Amino acid sequence: MSDATEKKVGDLTIRIDRDLCIGSGNCVKVEPHLFVLDDEGIASFVPGSEKVDRYRALEACEVCPVEALVARNASGEQLVP
Repeated sequence: MSDATEKKVGDLTIRIDRDLCIGSGNCVKVEPHLFVLDDEGIASFVPGSEKVDRYRALEACEVCPVEALVARNASGEQLVP
């Protein structure tokens, strides 16, 4: 079973697959209001993070080199990757 976490961001649901994450930090560089690397060097969500730009959240998911980040719209359609 995968170690994953999800967060609603506006009309998006963002999922982090912590087993796939290699800690590149690309997501943090693109959207530091949403993502942070935890003590293990794995992507996690910034607590709160209500004021996240939709475009930047999608871009942050897109730049993950191992596709550990998935973004879905309100109807469940996968947008990224």
